[in-house]
Amino acid sequence: MAAEGEDLVTPSSPTGPNTGPRHLLRTLLPAAAATLAAAAGALVAVGCFLGLYIRPTSDDWCAAWKARDLGVLGITADFYTTQNGRITNAFLSGLLYGGGPAGTKILPTLITVSLTAALVLLGRRLLHALGHTPPLLALTACALALQALLYFAGTRSYQVLLWAPATISHTVPSVIGLWALLLALATVGHPRRAVRTAGLAGALLIGFALGTLSEPFALVSGLLAALTAVLCLPRLRLATTWRPFTWCLLWCTGLALGLAVLYTSPGARWRRAQQPEKPPLLSAGELRATFEDWLRMWDTVTGQWAYLAAAAAGLLLGLAATLRTPHPTPTPAPGARPAPGARPAPGAGAGAGRTTRAALLLLPLPVVILGSFAVAVGLRSGYGPTGWTYARTWTSFLLPMELALCGYGVLLGAWAGTRPAVRRPAAAAAATTAALCLTLAAMASLVPHLQQLTTATVARSIAWDAQNTRIRAEAARGATDVGYRPLHIASLAEPFFTADYDRDWVAACVSRWYGIDRIHRR
Repeated sequence: MAAEGEDLVTPSSPTGPNTGPRHLLRTLLPAAAATLAAAAGALVAVGCFLGLYIRPTSDDWCAAWKARDLGVLGITADFYTTQNGRITNAFLSGLLYGGGPAGTKILPTLITVSLTAALVLLGRRLLHALGHTPPLLALTACALALQALLYFAGTRSYQVLLWAPATISHTVPSVIGLWALLLALATVGHPRRAVRTAGLAGALLIGFALGTLSEPFALVSGLLAALTAVLCLPRLRLATTWRPFTWCLLWCTGLALGLAVLYTSPGARWRRAQQPEKPPLLSAGELRATFEDWLRMWDTVTGQWAYLAAAAAGLLLGLAATLRTPHPTPTPAPGARPAPGARPAPGAGAGAGRTTRAALLLLPLPVVILGSFAVAVGLRSGYGPTGWTYARTWTSFLLPMELALCGYGVLLGAWAGTRPAVRRPAAAAAATTAALCLTLAAMASLVPHLQQLTTATVARSIAWDAQNTRIRAEAARGATDVGYRPLHIASLAEPFFTADYDRDWVAACVSRWYGIDRIHRR
């Protein structure tokens, strides 16, 4: 009879290696990961497939003709001098639209592949730091589940994944930020000085680029880097050197320089001049209104229970990694002291280690809470009282929120996996099944919304292609004023959104794209 604290998962079954409850559990864990990967992967794959049916709307028209007629450098200069100062945003738009419609069609796939790879690599580092062998299938399933939630659990799925101007401004920065985090982890502890120097230079340059790409992401990532820099002070004994602090400092410096270039640009000054006078940002009334906007944003987010699947997917990943590891031994992360990360012995700095771990566990909370409030402030400042409804910008804090929930789930699974009661086959199987069922239920809840998105996107593409053929035929016959029927999707602007044609910038961009003088409603 087994002793009370005996590990009943790792040892071989007395009835043979391929029978008994332990073999069932060893089969259940990869089966659960494969099921989740198939379910979440199917949703993400549909989103990538819809890229083939993307057609221009709203800002697409302007970016398309400028990239075609002005070139990459021309559209970059135009954004700096006459639009909004986002020079990196303009440069990426020039690259994307310069090759015609193909760029916008493959962008969703490029985003999902890059984000999946970054999440898998970050998950491996986290699990290695906890002393576990990361299962690749479970890592991939977790990464796909997080993306399915990011793209389809919100209220602006089309804008988050399929509308290029929004993905460049608010989804691509998150992808770049994750790869920058991987760069930081790879360089701050590297033994070669040249590699560390290149990594630090990369922090400054990437930070500057993101500062001129997306103000919301710059605010959120800057907050994260600043808080991390404080925790990485050697005095707090999380890091043995000043390298992590220096990397975060250079990152924040790059962001600040980028935002300064953006804010002082002629385009940004012109844009501010078009807006009516607003009360001071720090006035009591404006702060109260911003706080109410922030509450409305979180009321929308918390009303979507599917986000809980991020924690459930993390729990599944933590269990899958821990239950296959007989005796996990945490290993210190690059640049960290071995003692705090490796379960310091009693009396050997354990108090400091507990303080450090507590600080790391609490770090995501201020980043998500304060970061989302910073986004609310920026939206109200840029768009007025309805700014909080621009949900495409929420990606800047929704992805950190999902990563925090997933990380907590991983830590819970890793902790539970070491408990004797949980390592028993029946208990482990029950925990795995519960986590899988919650994530699958969340994936299933996203299907109706994805069906509506698919129907709307495909139907619009068919109508758009027919109208595009007609307009080009009329323009080829010498027409200078052609009829255009607005084809609305995802609450985005189309021609004739205003009764004043002189202020209808979408109609003007459509006319420039087709090489005609003007369009009229058809």
